[in-house]
Amino acid sequence: MKITAHAKVNIFLKITGHESGYHTLLSRFMRVESLYDTVALVPKQCDSFTIEGCDGVPTASNTIFKAYEVLLQRTGSKTLETFFKSHKVTVEKRIPSQAGLGGGSSDAAAFMRLVNEVCALKLPVEILAKLGSQIGADLPFFIYDYPSANVSGFGEIVEPFDEAPLDLELYTPDIGCDTALVYKTFKAHLLNDITPCSFIGWERYKSAELLDLIGDPVMLNDLYAAALIAYPELGNVAPEGWFFSGSGSTFFKPKA
Repeated sequence: MKITAHAKVNIFLKITGHESGYHTLLSRFMRVESLYDTVALVPKQCDSFTIEGCDGVPTASNTIFKAYEVLLQRTGSKTLETFFKSHKVTVEKRIPSQAGLGGGSSDAAAFMRLVNEVCALKLPVEILAKLGSQIGADLPFFIYDYPSANVSGFGEIVEPFDEAPLDLELYTPDIGCDTALVYKTFKAHLLNDITPCSFIGWERYKSAELLDLIGDPVMLNDLYAAALIAYPELGNVAPEGWFFSGSGSTFFKPKA
C-alpha cells in the first residue's frame, strides 16, 4: 500500500490581494514527473499514530498527521482509527524541504487519497480537497492530482489546464526559504505594488509559451522579489535564465 507524492513548480505566481489574514493568488501549478516522495502504509502494531522518514519533524507538526486528524474528525471512522493501530506511515523523502516544491503538502495529499481508498472512506475528491485546504493552500492541487492546473483564491480553486507537464531541470541551492516569512515579507514590502491588470489572461497560455513570452523570473513570480529581500543570498546563487518556484528556494527551467 503505497503512493507517489510528486513535487510541483509554479510556472507563474501572482498575488491578487489579501483577505482575512491570507494572501489570494493566481498561479499555474505543474507536476514535476521526475521528482516525488513515496508514502507507504506498512503493517506494524503502534501505540499511537506513527510516521517514519520525516526526520526532524515532530509528529504533531507533520502535515500527514494533520491530514489524519482532519479525516478522523470529518468521518469519525472507527476503521480509520483501528487501521493506524496496526499500521505505520513511512515516507521516502526525495523532495527537499523549504524549496518551493510542495513536498509536505504533496505527502499529506497523497496520504489522504490513499487512506480514502484503503479505509473505504468514500469521500468524493471535492470533499478531500476542501478538507486538505484546512491544512495548507497547496493541498487541493495535489489532491485533484492534475498534471497542470490554474490555482486561484486561497488555493482552493483548482482548474485543470490541458497540457502535458514540461520536462524540467531543477536547482535547489543550500538555502531553505520559510514560506511564512516570504509571505510576511511580501505583505510588508510589496503588497501595495500589485497590479492585477499586468497579468490578465496569463492563465490561458500554455506554460512553455508563457515562460518564453515573459522570460523574467521576478515578473513571473511575485514571491521571488520577497524571497530576495528575506534571503538576499539567493541573488548570489540564482542561475541565469532560470525561473523561481513558489516561495523558493528552487529554480527551474525546461530542459533543452
